[in-house]
Amino acid sequence: MSAVPAPGSAPGPRPVLTLLYAPADRPDRAAKALASDADVAVLDLEDAVAPAHKDAARESLVPLLGAIDPAVRRVQVRVNGRGTPWHDADVLAVAALPPDVGARVPKVEDPDTVRALAATLPGRALHLIVESALGVERAFELASASGQVATLGLGEADLRADLGVSDDAGLAWARSRVVVAARAAGLPAPTMSVHPHVRDVDGLVASCRAGRALGFLGRAAIHPAQLAPIRAAFRPTDAEVERAQEVLDRVAQAHSAGVGAFVLADGTFLDAAMVAQARTVVALAHLP
Repeated sequence: MSAVPAPGSAPGPRPVLTLLYAPADRPDRAAKALASDADVAVLDLEDAVAPAHKDAARESLVPLLGAIDPAVRRVQVRVNGRGTPWHDADVLAVAALPPDVGARVPKVEDPDTVRALAATLPGRALHLIVESALGVERAFELASASGQVATLGLGEADLRADLGVSDDAGLAWARSRVVVAARAAGLPAPTMSVHPHVRDVDGLVASCRAGRALGFLGRAAIHPAQLAPIRAAFRPTDAEVERAQEVLDRVAQAHSAGVGAFVLADGTFLDAAMVAQARTVVALAHLP
């Protein structure tokens, strides 16, 4: 059993429960995303932007971010995938942005291209999206390709087409594969892909809960109305918070008393993993 850390350990980075996409060629929508309460605003150069507007979207990045401090307001830019006519220019545009702006990279399949991208964008966080059967098969290789890889996630619309599946049951293995690969590489739990039906709140919440059960934490959104349901679905229940607080209180009491054994009232022995999970639950419960 691993050693239980003393209470008061430094908290990890603030969890990401919501990301909000906005097309970069629509300054009005992009400005709303940047001003929203989403944990991360994603300025999109890819799917949300028509080919004729790609240059305009790219050129809008600097004006949109002019009054933004990316060290405070977390921002990512989703570039077009490697092999498209716009990828190289997108990457160069991101390279000119403040270093705290992350690069969201779609359709990733090759660890060598991840390493090459990291060399082109030194020190910048890379957020990889796998959207094909080959990407899923190589998920751990991709997640561990560079120290700059910050997150790994799925792009489920393209993956459905590649696998020839029409419902969530066909994605269950791929979802679990990406969760395992991310955690094995030391990355945060992945956020879920977007739920494309903006008015289907019940379906969104049910899907989020299913994803949470698989190990996902948080979700990308394509409309501000989706943010609150996503946040609520991934927050812990009252019972989970109560249990987590009991764990943390028991650890604090045992340390104060100089006791080496950590046992809950129901006889459960605690280890470091349980304490870390308890801290995560409490942190999620206290997010604004």
